[in-house]
Amino acid sequence: MPFPKAVATARTGAIEEAGMFTKDELHAAAALVGTQMPPTPQYAWPLLRQRLGAEVWVKHENHTPTGAFKVRGGITFIDWLRRSQPDCPGIVTATRGNHGQSQARAARAAGLRALVYVPHGNSVEKNAAMRAFGADLVEHGADFDEARLEAFRVAEAEGLHIVPPFHRELVRGVATYALELFTAAPHLHTVYVPIGCGSGICGVIAARDALGLKTNVVGVVSAAAQCARLSVEAGRLVETPTARTFADGMAVRVPVAEAFEVYSTGAERIVAVSDAEIAEAIRVYYSDTHNLAEGAGAAPLAALMQERGRMQGRAVGVILCGGNIDAGWMRTVLSGGVPEV
Repeated sequence: MPFPKAVATARTGAIEEAGMFTKDELHAAAALVGTQMPPTPQYAWPLLRQRLGAEVWVKHENHTPTGAFKVRGGITFIDWLRRSQPDCPGIVTATRGNHGQSQARAARAAGLRALVYVPHGNSVEKNAAMRAFGADLVEHGADFDEARLEAFRVAEAEGLHIVPPFHRELVRGVATYALELFTAAPHLHTVYVPIGCGSGICGVIAARDALGLKTNVVGVVSAAAQCARLSVEAGRLVETPTARTFADGMAVRVPVAEAFEVYSTGAERIVAVSDAEIAEAIRVYYSDTHNLAEGAGAAPLAALMQERGRMQGRAVGVILCGGNIDAGWMRTVLSGGVPEV
């Protein structure tokens, strides 16, 4: 549903009010990120145009060194940490996988310990990737939010620096993908972005506002993990009792207040998509672009497919934020099913 008019008209100043970024700060972040990875491509795929009746630009964050957009925030965060706290021995964080890969990769390259908490039953393949990047991996709790609480406790007990799910330096790095997209395609009418803890959508809003564009930003949540959407509708933070979706990058029960302050005024609306819709979007990505998308990565396309009528004839961006889907789930999806969690 659209946000109230008073909220929508305030969105242009959301990032400034939250003390986010100037254009120069984003270009500086892009220069830093560029020392470790090239820009990812954005393509307007013709089969998606035929299917949806819109000019569909896909931002391929599945083509990063970790297969997901989070790698950018790890680069900027650890650079900031080494400059601001040169004696820091290491970090601790919680994740469902992509954030943990990013932080482990950057921390270990800087000579720091990387202690990473995941919930029990987390993605086997994401866990393996985090360990390969050098993470000391610990399973704790039934979901991300329980793992996050334990990570904060251990950080204080062991003298490690906590990497929260949302931090200015994380968002500054993440925003570089949006800077690339908007520089290549400034004419986009709308961009669909998944919401977990919020760094991705806040980065898109930050880049849009820094560049002075009028692009509508639409957040996308799982229908099984709607804390961001419910919070915006209520005008206050709303937790949910569960967040059971195979789109693990969006499986968050507790909204992040700092991110809420940005997307509640900076986004046009928030759309909820079901696991069945996400699975269909993964199949469409594979058939129309031959790219793998994990659940959160396919959610923006699922939302566009849901709203195809209102996007007819427009130029639209969708953020394929990651491609790290376990092989078993991909087999289920390609056979026409929906993974169970």
